[in-house]
Amino acid sequence: MPNDDVVQHGIVPRVLALLDASRHSLAALSIATDLACSRHAELVALFVEDRDLLSCAEFPFSCEVGMSSGMARPLSPSALEASLSRQRESVRQALSATVAGREIRHSLKVSRGRVVAEALALATSSDVLVLGKAGGSSQWGGRLGSTSRVLMLKAPCTVLLWDTTYPMEQGPLLVMGEGGDSATPEWLANSPLFDGVARLTEMSASSLERRVAISPYGALLLRRSQLARLVDEDPELMARLPMPIIVVP
Repeated sequence: MPNDDVVQHGIVPRVLALLDASRHSLAALSIATDLACSRHAELVALFVEDRDLLSCAEFPFSCEVGMSSGMARPLSPSALEASLSRQRESVRQALSATVAGREIRHSLKVSRGRVVAEALALATSSDVLVLGKAGGSSQWGGRLGSTSRVLMLKAPCTVLLWDTTYPMEQGPLLVMGEGGDSATPEWLANSPLFDGVARLTEMSASSLERRVAISPYGALLLRRSQLARLVDEDPELMARLPMPIIVVP
């Protein structure tokens, strides 16, 4: 059956998955694939070779620190290019494995540039952008990475931040504030991922964290203006909430 977005707007919806070969982003790829199938959408996997990192590798004093060993070792352009090549192949294999046996239009887009700029250049208002909550570099750790933070606040489309720390259990789609019904896309409200929609009153960052801790199931939907306010109150709130977060324009 054709998707409503296609019928009403003549646009084939897309699900964009920003990948970096980490286990977090590859888990997000699985969710992105499920979402693309349910929406009859095109799946686009985006792998960005970070131009800033490549530039840093050109300095003779550049080094990298092993995440497990803590040992520092020289970082050369050739070594970084080889690492990126391995990551590209890992992403390519993961995409092939994830879509195997499914009738889904998909593609892998590889670009070289700044990660945020490349993702923003690709995304349109009708897309859904899926991000893993943590990435492969140490800057992510237990915190919300700057890439995810900027994309959640600036992407022109719906953004799904997938948290692999906690297994998702079916629960309600939590929608905060008045006018939540109009801000909730129909495909989300009717998604089999959620057990209905639960309305929350507008609340502070600390109150929202306490409310989510009571029943951390389902997902939290925020309008972008609400997210901006919450991040101003508590910059690390999004990193601590133990559930997927969906941001709509």
